[in-house]
Amino acid sequence: MKNTLRTTSMALFAAALSLGLASCGDQKSAETTETNINATPTVDSAALMTDSARMGKPNGVVVGGAKMTPDKDIVDNAVNSKEHTTLVAAVKAAGLVETLKGSGPFTVFAPTNAAFNELPNGAMAGLMKPESKAKLAGVLTYHVIAGRIMAADLKDGQQLTTVNGEKIKISVKDGQVMINNAAITIPDVVSSNGITHVINQVLLPPAAN
Repeated sequence: MKNTLRTTSMALFAAALSLGLASCGDQKSAETTETNINATPTVDSAALMTDSARMGKPNGVVVGGAKMTPDKDIVDNAVNSKEHTTLVAAVKAAGLVETLKGSGPFTVFAPTNAAFNELPNGAMAGLMKPESKAKLAGVLTYHVIAGRIMAADLKDGQQLTTVNGEKIKISVKDGQVMINNAAITIPDVVSSNGITHVINQVLLPPAAN
């Protein structure tokens, strides 16, 4: 694995363009303070194997009673989790399934059902209405970063730009990684087109607060 070279190629993030969320520029690495939302590299199998090795569980991670495996994409893994049925329903309602099944790569911070249940009464029901599709997409894309970012790449004080266009703040204390006020409870779930980190709160972009 040490001698395997990663190869990347630049690809337009078509779904983000359709939502009017993309901006121009090259993607910055996870070590920088921002991630550009338009230029996203695709990753070959060598990169996937390397991420799996870094994760330490190349055979997958159990989330919501199901094993998330690197051979499936982010959506196909998520639909098997009993703890992410609300998130999956929201992704479908927002028309983002094909986006998150695309080549990516993406890093997704995935709130659990319990996290959605903590939202104010009626908030999620309102977002799920057809007339709120654009707003729902804005909330969901606030949970997505263009690129593959492992938990070890997230640094205290870092800020990353989401596909929504707004920034999220990273804090790390005593090994606990926080995204805004949400804690990562299950890190480094490797899929074929990116990384998922399970979080215990829904991230709300400034416009949605």
